[in-house]
Formats: sequence, structure tokens, C-alpha cells
Amino acid sequence: MHPCLLLLLPLQALASTERLRGVPTELAARYSPSRTGSKDVWSCLDGSKTIEWSAVNDDFCDCPDGSDEPGTGACPNSRFYCVNEGHIGSFISSTRVNDGLCEPECCDGSDEAPGVCKNICNEVGEAYRERVKAEHKLRKTGSKIRSTYTAFAQKEKKRIEQELAETEQEIVVREKEVARLKDLVERTESLSAAALEARRESPLYQSLITHVTALKSLRREYEKHLEREKALGDILDNLRTGYNPNYQDMAVLEAVRGWEALAGLPHINDVAKDDSAVEEGSDDQSSQQEEETADDDLWTASELEYQLDELLEDSDYDSLLIEHDKHVGAPASPTSILYNLSAYLPDAIIPQFEALRDQVIFVLAAFGLTKASTDTSADVSRLQKSLSDAEHSLGLTRKEREEKEKELNRLFDPEWYGSEGEWKKLDGTCLDKEVGDYIYEVCLFDEARQKPTKGGSTFSLGRFESWNNAVDIEQGSPEYYSRQRYTRGAKCWNGPQRSVTLVMSCGTENAVLSVSEPEKCEYEFKVTSPALCLPLSTAEQRRPSAGKKEEL
Repeated sequence: MHPCLLLLLPLQALASTERLRGVPTELAARYSPSRTGSKDVWSCLDGSKTIEWSAVNDDFCDCPDGSDEPGTGACPNSRFYCVNEGHIGSFISSTRVNDGLCEPECCDGSDEAPGVCKNICNEVGEAYRERVKAEHKLRKTGSKIRSTYTAFAQKEKKRIEQELAETEQEIVVREKEVARLKDLVERTESLSAAALEARRESPLYQSLITHVTALKSLRREYEKHLEREKALGDILDNLRTGYNPNYQDMAVLEAVRGWEALAGLPHINDVAKDDSAVEEGSDDQSSQQEEETADDDLWTASELEYQLDELLEDSDYDSLLIEHDKHVGAPASPTSILYNLSAYLPDAIIPQFEALRDQVIFVLAAFGLTKASTDTSADVSRLQKSLSDAEHSLGLTRKEREEKEKELNRLFDPEWYGSEGEWKKLDGTCLDKEVGDYIYEVCLFDEARQKPTKGGSTFSLGRFESWNNAVDIEQGSPEYYSRQRYTRGAKCWNGPQRSVTLVMSCGTENAVLSVSEPEKCEYEFKVTSPALCLPLSTAEQRRPSAGKKEEL
């Protein structure tokens, strides 16, 4: 109210206006006095106390709740209401009233004495309405794009569900195939074991096993003799080097001389050795070795030492027996035509033919009408490989089902793609921003990276961990989706592991606006996305500038 107009008002009206200073419109009716005797009194808003009406806004705090001083700074717990006609009314703390400062929340200047602050609410209100109008326009455009994201999520849901149904059917088929092959392998192995046991009764195999047993026995005795020879040699060596020839003990001398001759050693008392004698001894040894190796069919000592064990221990005599049958040629079987026929059939029907063939032969063999295939080992090997391939394919299909189930569960999970699936469209979308000598990139729901523009190593800034996980943030709320956390990146030199926080807001494009590093190796990306543009509510569309700004 203009100061000059105040002079035209009655004193009672002026007093009433002063009492209502700082009172919000909705509480104005409660700021009226009641008559008690000859006095006007007023009750505190919390009902704790009744005071004289003249004590309201008298710059002295009477009420415990501070409600008697809305227009002064006397009560620290009271609030002052700025009407801000032409803009939006707002509250400020009463301690900021009459402090000589023009508060931006009170654009009408009502927090100070008349004439101190200029009323700029028309200008501020107009700028605010233009800003709100621009924000609403941005949200309308962004929400249209967001609606395409949610529609994409619905299509993804149908696609994944259809693929899951197809995968389930494929798993059923593969499980039946695995069961069929397991049955064939077990029956074929049974026939193979019976046929092999019959071959083991052949005279050739029995003779082979007898010779192997004899060789193992000879090897055992040979090893015992080697141990005894070594022990005896050690004894004679000690005798040779320790006896005293002055005692003229002929028995000991003859023993030493015999050992030296056998071992090819010079006499222990010969200080000067005759070179020719050495050469002669060498020639004798060479001639002895030539005599030992004269028969090429016999094994040398070295071959006996290193190859005999391998021959006796590592040989698979059952396999040798089967290979022998192949080498000499197995007799024709009445069922051989069934095995050869598969070579003339189309590849598409060979599996069905082989299954039928194996069943027919199994039945014939069970009734003694024919013998099982002589090449049972090859049949078992082939069937085992087919079974292994089928089990591998079944495992891959089951893993594919698990991945699709996980993808479907995350589609409308608030912790992942939102309750409407609005973020699924952006899964794996990479956004980047060049700052200085680096390009900062984030692939949503995957990983953030720092790439040098002039060559060098790329550093991981972290992998997606969660949305805004602050304690006071409700899951699924707009504030929840206003931040993304990427953690456990590459470790900084002499510092922590790198991490990134995406500070996200509504925008018509998915883009990184800026990159900063508030703390060492802790980065902050300001990002816009249509996924954050919620549609305008009915109230916002009807009153775009409605509402109140409050300061507690």
C-alpha cells in the first residue's frame, strides 16, 4: 500500500492492517480479536496462550509458537508471508524481516518498511511465467519422445515373451534328443562290453596277456638284481680305496684286482697311468658294446630302462585287440547292409534312420537272430560325441532362457529400466563429451570411460551400480532417476578407484552437457534425457504458475 494512502485510513484500520502484516491469506480470518470486557484479546494459534490484541506484531514474542509476531523478527520460530501480488506468494523466516535487506523471495518489498524495497513482482512474475512456459514446452516435447520409449518397452516385452516360449519348446525337443541319445549310448555300450568280453577269451589275447605278465615279472627281478649289483659295487669300491697293500692279504688283493678288471678301473696303486693302456681299455669297451648291439632286434640297456615301463603300463590291450580285428578284417554281418545304407540317404533323415537301425539291431541281437555290429567301439564313440554335442546345445539353450528371463524381469523393474520401462530403449546407448585432451564417454547401464584425444590408454571410470541410492530418496520417484552411479573404475595413481555420478534432467536429447571433477577421481556428468520428461499433470496444464515457494 502506498505510504500516502495510509494517511487517508482511520487509525483503527491502520492498526488492523499492521496486525495482519506477514499473515498468509488462508490464516487471515484467525487474526481477528475477540472482546473480553473492555479489552480486545487474541489467542495464539496453538491455543497455548491468550494475549491482548495490541501485542500482535508489537516486536515482542509472547506466544510459544511465535504466531503473534508474523510481521516482525521478534520470534525466531515464526514465518513471514510475502503476498507478492503479480507473482507467487512465499514464506521467509521472520528473522529476515526489517533487516534492511531486500529479500528476493519478497519481490513486493513487504518484508521491510514502506519505501525501503521497490515492488518488482510484475517483472519477476513475468520472467517466472516465461521460464515455466519454456519448461512446460520442453516437458511436452520430451514426454512425447518418452512415450516412444515406453512403447518400445511394451514391444520388447512381447518379443521377449515370444522368444521365451520358443526357447521353452526348443528345450523340450533338445531334452528328448538327449534322453534318446543317452539310451542309445547305454545300450550300445552294453553290447560293446559283451562283444569285448568275448574277444578277450580268444587264444591270441590270452597269450598276449601271459607274455605281458611274464615281462612284468622279469622286469621286477631285473630291478632287484640292479639294486644288488649297485650295493655290491659300493662295497667293492670302499674295499678298493681303503685296503692297505702292505699287509700282503692275497685274498683282498685278488678281490680288488677282479673288481677293477670287471669295472674297467685302473689299479689303485698305479700313480702313472699308461695312455696306451687306457686307449686299449677303451677299445675293449667299444668292442664289448659292439658285441652287445650286434643284434639289432634286441633292446639296448637304455631302451630297457626308459621304454619298457611305458610299453607295459601305458598300452591299452583292449584297444589293440579291437584294432587287430579291424586289421585282419571282420566277417560280413547280416546287419552290415543296415550300416552301409546310411551312405546313400539324404542328410536330413540320417539321424532318424540311425535311431531306427540301432533299435532293430538291438532287438535282433536280444533274440539271438544276429550279432551286434563288430565295430561297436566306433558306434559308441560316435554316439558319445552326438550325446556330448546334444548336451552342449541343451546347455546353451537353457542359458539363453535364463538371459531372456533376466531381461524380462529387469524390463519393468524400478531398479533397472523403470516401472514403465522407459529406460530400456537407452540400454547401451553411449554419450560422450570432449573436454580438454580427453573424451568422456558413458554407455548407459554399462561403463563410463576416459579416452585421450592424443593417444594413450583408455581408463575405466566405473561400471553401472545403481540409481540414486540416498536414504531419503523413494525408489521409482523422479528424484530416484535424477542420478546414476558408476563405480569400481580404474584406480587413480595414489588415489581411489575412479567413479562417475550422472546428474540427469529432462531434455529433448540424450546428451552430456558438462563434465567436472569435484573430488579427485570422482567425476560428475550433467546429462539430459527425454526419459526424465514426465507428462504435465492436469493442474500444471491449467495453472502453470500456481504453487508456493516456502522457506522453513
